[in-house]
Amino acid sequence: MIRMRTDFFAESLGMGTSMVVLMPQAAAGIGMQGVDATGSGRGVPVLYLLHGLSDDCTIWERRTSIERYATEKGIAVVMPEVRRSFYADEAVGEKYWTFIAEELPQLVASTFHVSTSREDTFVAGLSMGGFGAFKLALNHPERFAAAASLSGVLDLLSLDLSEHEGSLRERIWADRPVEGTADDLLGLLRAADPAALPALFLDCGTEDFLFAQNRRFVEVAEEQGVDLAARLRAGAHTWDFWDQGIQDVLDWLPLRG
Repeated sequence: MIRMRTDFFAESLGMGTSMVVLMPQAAAGIGMQGVDATGSGRGVPVLYLLHGLSDDCTIWERRTSIERYATEKGIAVVMPEVRRSFYADEAVGEKYWTFIAEELPQLVASTFHVSTSREDTFVAGLSMGGFGAFKLALNHPERFAAAASLSGVLDLLSLDLSEHEGSLRERIWADRPVEGTADDLLGLLRAADPAALPALFLDCGTEDFLFAQNRRFVEVAEEQGVDLAARLRAGAHTWDFWDQGIQDVLDWLPLRG
């Protein structure tokens, strides 16, 4: 696996930012297996892997063995930096939704040998990143074959952000409503055509402070006839939980041969 920390200028943000990219390679070291990195000429499949509120683009590598897991699957992994943005165009700040939904995939496609077909494109994330993953999947279902949320923030309307420093809600949304917008995941789920959605995977611990809203997301999916692979299991908001979860996500992804 080739690992790159990439620094670049993002036009949508008006500043430099970073991402970590893992790319499969045929050569392998001790204890690893090389893979066909050509993707049968179409480019390799790619997973956009999103971080949580307190983290950055390096956190998945520092807390899990994502490089080893991805190597075994022959999949590229793109881990972008979005700071504490909730993957939104901030009311007072930067346009992180425009960056993650529009500019980033174009940059990745023009820079790395990854497939650009829907069948080979996936997104996943934890906590705030779980919100980002489902936000991308529900707003742009035509782009992704599958999306996974691990302990995701899935209902902003019921989320208490008062304990977070820096006036987080005011900075991101100000007085703009969430209901009925691109950030209203339950509303988007209710309005979606189930047949048009990517495959969805939800994983949340029963001891997680976000458990109630994850269970609500499952209920709405059932009401709407949305095919959701839901797993509510013992666990909390911890990296032990997510390390196992991301392995299961990679096993679940519908990777083409």
